[in-house]
Amino acid sequence: MARTHPAVRADLEEVFRTAYPRVVAVAARVLGDRHEAEDVAQEVFLTFGRSAVPAGEAIGWLCVAAAHTALNHLRSGRRRARREEDVRPETVSPDVADAVVTNDERRRVRQALRRLPRKQAVALVLRHSGLSYAEVAAALDLSPGSVGTTVRRAESALRKELNHASPE
Repeated sequence: MARTHPAVRADLEEVFRTAYPRVVAVAARVLGDRHEAEDVAQEVFLTFGRSAVPAGEAIGWLCVAAAHTALNHLRSGRRRARREEDVRPETVSPDVADAVVTNDERRRVRQALRRLPRKQAVALVLRHSGLSYAEVAAALDLSPGSVGTTVRRAESALRKELNHASPE
C-alpha cells in the first residue's frame, strides 16, 4: 500500500535558510545547549514545512514555536538526569568548581523560567533572543505597547521565582 506524505511548502528552503540561525538561537536561549536547540529547530521546521502559515508570518511563527518547543523540552525533565551526570566531577579544581556553579545557576534560571506563565516566558525568551518589540508583538499577537510591560512582568516574576526557589 502506497503511503502518502503531506505536501511540503514550496518556500521551505528559502525560509529555512533565512530563519534557521534565529530559530536555533531562540531555542538555545531556553535550553542552553546548541545541540538540543538544533534538535528543536528541526522539529519546528518539520512542523512548519507542513503548515499553511503565511510566508510573511514565518519568522515570528517559527520563533514562537521554537520557544514553546524548547520550554516543553525543559518541562519534560528528560534532560535533567543527563545534565546532572555531566556535572558530577571526580576531582574539583577551581575551573571545574566555577563551571559547576555556572551550570547550577543556569539550571535554576531554567527551572524558574518553566514555572512562569507561558506567554510571559515566551515573551521574555523572544525579547532576550534579539527580537524587536514589534517582532515580539507580531509573534505573540500583542500590541507593540504591551510588549515592554509583558517583558518587565516576566522579568519580575522570574526574579521572584529565583528568590523563592530553594537551591537543590
